[in-house]
This record gives sequence, structure tokens and C-alpha cells, in this order.
Amino acid sequence: MHIQSVELRKIELPFITPFETSGWREVANHAIIVRVQAEGYEGWGEAPVSSGPWYNEETQATAWVMACEHLAPMLLAHELTGPEDVATLYAHVRGNRMAKAGFEFAVWDLFGRIQGQSLSTMLGGTRQRVEVGVSVGVQPDLDTLLQVVDGYIQAGYQRVKLKIKPGWDLEPTRLVRETWPDLRLQVDANSIYTLADASHLAHLDAYDLLLIEQPLAHDDIVDHAKLQRQINTPICLDESIVSPEHARWAVELRACGVINIKPSRVGGLHAARQIHDLAATAGMPVWCGGMLETGIGRAVNVALASLPNFSLPGDISASERYFARDLVQTPFRLNPDSTLAVLDRPGSGIEVDIALLEQVTREKVILKREKEQSSRDIHHRGTEGIERGH
Repeated sequence: MHIQSVELRKIELPFITPFETSGWREVANHAIIVRVQAEGYEGWGEAPVSSGPWYNEETQATAWVMACEHLAPMLLAHELTGPEDVATLYAHVRGNRMAKAGFEFAVWDLFGRIQGQSLSTMLGGTRQRVEVGVSVGVQPDLDTLLQVVDGYIQAGYQRVKLKIKPGWDLEPTRLVRETWPDLRLQVDANSIYTLADASHLAHLDAYDLLLIEQPLAHDDIVDHAKLQRQINTPICLDESIVSPEHARWAVELRACGVINIKPSRVGGLHAARQIHDLAATAGMPVWCGGMLETGIGRAVNVALASLPNFSLPGDISASERYFARDLVQTPFRLNPDSTLAVLDRPGSGIEVDIALLEQVTREKVILKREKEQSSRDIHHRGTEGIERGH
């Protein structure tokens, strides 16, 4: 099968409230949305990059160049026999994993729609619902933190993750634990500490946490192994695991007790499934992280989290946690048991709200396959909200 056209969109979809971590603050989703078409079907993907290089090295601007100038033309020029072919196609493209993942997600969705299979089924999922939690950013003060956490618990979330940083770690964690003794609780440092902070981080052992996520450098595995030997709480690696090889190194070095799998971070579902299988063989649990995706990317995460070794709740909260209106016609809603339903419709199972997508699109490019060549149409949305062709 040949992809006949690729449509790329830069979007800006505001969050209900800003999301603050130990190192940066997000006010809107700045993803690149990918739509591919072939054989009368279409598939959708999302590359959940940010406006700046804070989580990883990719940004909306860099991913846009990669998508338009390299990834889309490569996809249009090659025949595909299955969605796994995308990983092989892009294997010699270094880095740029989120940009590549956006295309791979779209192709998985396309094949699922053509074959009449859900994405969960294609991946080997075993659940109809997946457990989820909610991630709580750094708050202005402790009273606000307790109010925010209480609001999510009242909404039905049974697992909470606190973003922490120096000066906002032990006391917030202690207060939340004392207020909700039975709450499934974990913390996320987003790489803000060093190995010299080991004795300080060891104090978190007192609060019965599920895990401490990525306390040390974003590209470190070795020092995490040293830290894990000094604390009892399982370390979870996130930013450090960008490929199945990195996961293998972490397992062999005993650098962590848990792995957070974000399919966009590792380049797509093919690599994510390999990491899942590797961790399962090692007896290590995994969970599915989120990148504040729209419903397009959230559907991919939910399908992935239906695989058997995803034994901890994922950061794939309901749509209303992030957006006043999501890009999908049927937003994800939290079930009373703190789960999200796995969609059983063909492909990712979502239908895009085209009207809203048009409103939040800031730039659009369409590339088409024509007699072994590709052509492209470019559209920009000005500040006045009118789309202009160039």
C-alpha cells in the first residue's frame, strides 16, 4: 500500500489551567497533527511536541521542519505492508522520535480502519478498561495543592502524581500522604536533582510512594542505578528511556524498578511494545505516561495501556482534565473506578472534531503522491484567523 497524501497541522489548543513542572510551564498543547490517506481511508496521529525544548530536544518548530522536509516525503515514497514498516523506514533518521511517532500513530490508525481492527487488538491488548491517575503540577502554595488534589479525588481519581522540585518536595508529599493515608501516590522530579541529593530524596521513603519518577538527569542511567541502591522507593525512569536499548541497559544496571512508557518519547508503538515485552520478561512493571495530548494521542496511549504488563495506573486522564473542548467528537471520560474505556472501534477509534481542528490550526501543509513524486500545498493561519494560501 502507498500513502496517497499527508496532511500536517501545527495547532495551539489552550489548557484549562497552566501545567507547571520542576523546569517549565505549559499553557497550551502545541502538537503537530498528522492525517494520512490511502485506499479511501484516513488515519490520524499526534506528535505531542511543545513550544520549547524543555521535556526533550524537540519543539513544534523543529518537528515541523522534520515532518515537512523529511518524514512525510519518505512516507509517500515507500510502499507499506503494515504499520511496523514505519519504524523500519525511519530507523536511519536519528532522534526526532516524537515527530516520527506522529506519523507512525497515523499509519497504525489507517491500517486498523482498513482491516476493521481496533488499535488495542492490533497491539495485543487484554483489557477493556485501563487504570489511570492524574498528574498535579507545582502549585502556588500548600493550601492550593490540597484543594487541587481533593478536587481530583472527588472527581474519582484513585492515583495522584505530584510534581516536585527542590523546596517543593518533602512537605507537599507529607501533607498529601497525611491527608489521604490510603491514596495511591507517586512523585515526579523531571530530572531536577543530582546524586548529591540522595540523602534528601531518601526521606521520601517515609511516605509509602508507588515510585519516584526521573529524579536525576534526563539522559542518565548510571547514577540512577547508584541512587536506587540508596533509597527504598522504586525509581521510575521516563526521559532516560528513549529506545528498547535504553530500557535494556536500565534493566541490566538495575537503575530502576519501574519504566514509564510514553510511545511518542520512544518513537512510536513498535518500540513501545518492545519495551513492554522486555520489561515483562524482566519482571518489571510499566505504566503509560502522557504528554498532555489531545484525544488523538490519548486514544493511542489508552490502547497501548491495555497490554498486560501495564500494571500501574497511567497518566492518561480524562479530556476534561486538560481541555474545555477536545479535538475528538467523543472525549475521554473517567469511569467511577478510575479507569478509561479502551475504544473497540477500528483503528484508534476516534473521530476528529474538524471544526475545532480548523479553529486551532496555525499552519497546514498537504503533501500528495503523484506519479512517484510528491507535491505540496501550504496554508498559514494569520493572527486574524483567516487561512491564506501561499
